[in-house]
Amino acid sequence: MAVRKTWARRAVTTLAITGALIGAAQPASARWLRADTNNFIIYSEGSEKSLHDFAENLQRFDATLRHRFNVPSGFEPNRLTIYLVPRAEDAGRLAEGKFGSSSIAGFYVATADGAFAVSNRENDGGRGTPASQQTLFHEYGHHFMKRYLPAAFPAWFIEGFAEYLSTVDFNREGKASVGKPVYRRAYGLLEIPKIPAERLLFERPGAMRNSGQVDAYYGRSWLLTHMLYSDPKRNGQLLAYMNAINRGEDAKAAATAVFGDLTQLDKDLNRYLSRPLSYTLLHKPMIVEGTISVTPISAAEDALVPLHLERLSAEGEPERMTAVRAALKKLTAAHPDDAGVWYELAAAEWGIEKDQRDLAAARAAVDRALALKPDHVRANVLLGRLLGFEMDAKGDYSDIAWRAVRKPIALANRTNPDDPIPLYAYYESFVDQGVRPPDIALQGLAKAFSLEPENISIRFAHAFALANQGEFDRAIRLAQTVAFDPHDRGSGQRLLDQIEAMKSRRAAGEADADADADQ
Repeated sequence: MAVRKTWARRAVTTLAITGALIGAAQPASARWLRADTNNFIIYSEGSEKSLHDFAENLQRFDATLRHRFNVPSGFEPNRLTIYLVPRAEDAGRLAEGKFGSSSIAGFYVATADGAFAVSNRENDGGRGTPASQQTLFHEYGHHFMKRYLPAAFPAWFIEGFAEYLSTVDFNREGKASVGKPVYRRAYGLLEIPKIPAERLLFERPGAMRNSGQVDAYYGRSWLLTHMLYSDPKRNGQLLAYMNAINRGEDAKAAATAVFGDLTQLDKDLNRYLSRPLSYTLLHKPMIVEGTISVTPISAAEDALVPLHLERLSAEGEPERMTAVRAALKKLTAAHPDDAGVWYELAAAEWGIEKDQRDLAAARAAVDRALALKPDHVRANVLLGRLLGFEMDAKGDYSDIAWRAVRKPIALANRTNPDDPIPLYAYYESFVDQGVRPPDIALQGLAKAFSLEPENISIRFAHAFALANQGEFDRAIRLAQTVAFDPHDRGSGQRLLDQIEAMKSRRAAGEADADADADQ
C-alpha cells in the first residue's frame, strides 16, 4: 500500500527531532553499502553478501514481471532507488514521523523529484514469504504498473495487482511461483464483514470507515484479482473489463456486461475463498541479466543517506524538514568538501514552506555544491529554480534573465540526458514565462514522461501539453490513470475534467467555424 502522509503537527519539539537525526548521522558500527543492478540502486546496512542476495532476488522478481507482462528487459536508464532500513518500525517512522506507524512496514512514493521505495530487513519467520519481501514486492508492483503498463486501472485492481504479486517466490532453480496466498490478509478476509463485490468494484479504500474495513478491502481486492487470473470460468474477463473502461465505457455497465450479475460475482468470490487456491510455477528459471555490484560508499555519503531519506520522507511536514536542515548544517561542518552534503542542505532549505525558507541560505549552499562539483545535476536544476525566484524579486523578466534561468538546467541535461527532472524543469521554465514552449522543450517533456511516467507532475504537464496540441484522447488516457488511482485525492479527476472541457471547447469552436464557413 502506498503511504498516505499525515500532515497534522505532532507533539514533538524540533529540538528532540534534531537530536535524533544528528545521532542517526553519526558513524556507527554498520556502514551503508550500495548495490547497482540493471533496474535498481539499493542502499542497505549489513553484509555485502546479504545485500547482493537481496539485489539478485529483486532483479529476478523484476524479470518475472517483465516475462509475465511482456515488457522488454535491459538496462533501465532511470533506475528506482530503494532504501532498506533495519526494522519495520523504522519504515513506519519515516512514513509517519516520530511516532511511526505499526501498520506500515514499507512504502513507495513518486515525488516531483523522482520515485523511491523503503522496505526493511526483518524476517518475521511467519507463514509464506517473509513479510519484508512481500512489502517490497507489493510496492514495486505499484511502480511497475505505473511505469510499464500504460492503461487506466480501477482502484481495486491497483491494490489487488500489487497484493497478488507480493507473494512471488523462487525455488532453488530460480523458477517463480506466482499467485500464492497472502496470509496476512486472512483476518480481514475471514473475520471482518465482507465487502460486496459491487461495492469493491466502484469504491476506493479511502471510502472505508476504519482500518478493519481497509484490511478487508485489500484482502477482497487480492481475492478478486486472484480469481480473475486463475478461475477458468472467468478466463478473459479481466482483460475485457480493462479494455472496456479504457475505451471510456461506463464502469458499472462494463462490469455487468463482462462479469455478469454482480450479486452472482459476489457469491462466486465467497465460494472461491473457501477453495484451495492454486498458483502458477513458471516453467523456466528467471535469469538475472546484467551484473550486480555491491560497493561501500564514502564516509560523507554514509552519514548523508539517513538524512537524505528523512528529507525525502518529510516533504510537506515543516517541523521535520526544519530538523533535517539543522542536522545537515552540522554535517556540512564535518564534511565541508562534499558537494552532495551541500546540495542536500540546499534541497532541505528549498523544501521548507515558502514563508519560512531562507532563499539566500539555499543559494549559498547550492553555490558551494557547484563550486565543488560544477556538473552536479540536481544542484544545477535547483540553481535554475532559485534564479527564477531571484528574477521575480528583481522584477526583471527580460530574455537575458530567462536565459540565465535555463543555463544551469541545460547543463544538468547535458550532464545526464536520462535524468527526467532537468527535461521537465526546462519545459516548466517556458510555462512559468507564459510563452508557448518550443518544440525542443515539448520533445524533452515527452522524453521525461517516457523515463518517469509515475511522476505526477510530469504526467500532468505532458497531459496538458498533449491537449494543447489537440491530442485529447491521449491526454484523457493519461488523466484517467491518475483519476482512478486509489491514493489520489481528487487531483486526477480535476485534471480529467479540465482536459475534457478543453476538448469540448475545441469541438465547439470548430463547429462554429464550420457554420461560419457555410454562410
